[in-house]
Amino acid sequence: MQKSRILKKVSEIGERIIGSKGFEMVDVEFVQENGSWYLRYYIDKPGGITLDDCQEVSEEISRQLDIEDPIPHSYILEVSSPGIERKLKKEEDFLKYIGSDVEIKTFEPFDGKKILTGTLVDYNDGTVVLKVDSRTINIPLEKISSAKLKFKFNFDEQERTK
Repeated sequence: MQKSRILKKVSEIGERIIGSKGFEMVDVEFVQENGSWYLRYYIDKPGGITLDDCQEVSEEISRQLDIEDPIPHSYILEVSSPGIERKLKKEEDFLKYIGSDVEIKTFEPFDGKKILTGTLVDYNDGTVVLKVDSRTINIPLEKISSAKLKFKFNFDEQERTK
């Protein structure tokens, strides 16, 4: 089975199981790294994902993958939270995180850059509106190669002097 068909099948399995628990499937990856294949599910829920949530989902997905057997070779299954700098992939992600700091990488330069960091101001009709410093930049979704939340460390002066 080719990689795209495998990814489609494991995505369907993940959506079914993860959705039944009331969680969101943020992303699924099927990648080869250092000679090993990894099947990674990233899950989330309001209030955040716990280690117990990951274990429960991993066990159920593992059982279903054993039954349906969509991957003809060995792989490592991982289930985790999307992390503090989660990827933004779907329109719903961009809408959900309006007002957040983001990093956007584009296929071609916008405002002279292919990597833009700023505040997600809006998402409307397939266009991401990003405020970078005092400028507003409109980026069509199809021109974005990747996007993620950007965590800012805020240390107050007292903390820096310790």
